[in-house]
Amino acid sequence: LLNLFMAIYVGLPFLAPTLMKAGAEWPARAIYTMYSPLCHQFGFRSFFLYGEQPYYPLKEAGLKGIQTFDQITGLENLSDPSNVSRLQARQFVGNEAVGYKVALCERDIAIYFGLLLFGLIFGLTKRRLPPLHWALWLFLAIGPIGLDGFSQLFSQFNFPWLANLLAYRESTPFLRVLTGALFGLGTAWFAYPYIEESMAETRQFFIKKFAVAK
Repeated sequence: LLNLFMAIYVGLPFLAPTLMKAGAEWPARAIYTMYSPLCHQFGFRSFFLYGEQPYYPLKEAGLKGIQTFDQITGLENLSDPSNVSRLQARQFVGNEAVGYKVALCERDIAIYFGLLLFGLIFGLTKRRLPPLHWALWLFLAIGPIGLDGFSQLFSQFNFPWLANLLAYRESTPFLRVLTGALFGLGTAWFAYPYIEESMAETRQFFIKKFAVAK
């Protein structure tokens, strides 16, 4: 059931751009709205389907040979987190030329795919995999996403004293997917065996209880 829920949860965001492409705008926007409290949905940190490129990062990401989000939208001052253009970047879902935005950002997509992938592996191994050691979980899952995410976050604060310590940076789609996938896989590997152990104990408790009742 958990894998089914995860598959639906990570699959619906891809249905939104597909519906937009098919001209079914109302149900597509309903999906975007449903996921909006769960993700920032910035167009420059999201995947696009049915367009010229799979993503359109900010120019500050430093990727060569691709169109940037600034170029395709004409929005300015996107590097400033407090600028109203960030709200416009969130509301932008795409068009026929550039494609349509997936309803979850790149990192979230990778996280939930990682959770789903491990869930499938865990099921195929009949739930016999031992849990990932907490130290490895911190090193492999928490460390990379924390370093990439927080270094980006803090570097974009408009504090002069902080700018002297940390240069402005915008992460790339590759790093978001990599760190998100590591977090999803690592967290599932750390947590799922414990969840299964707890559920097995609960099942045994009720089996014994019903056996006594009979």
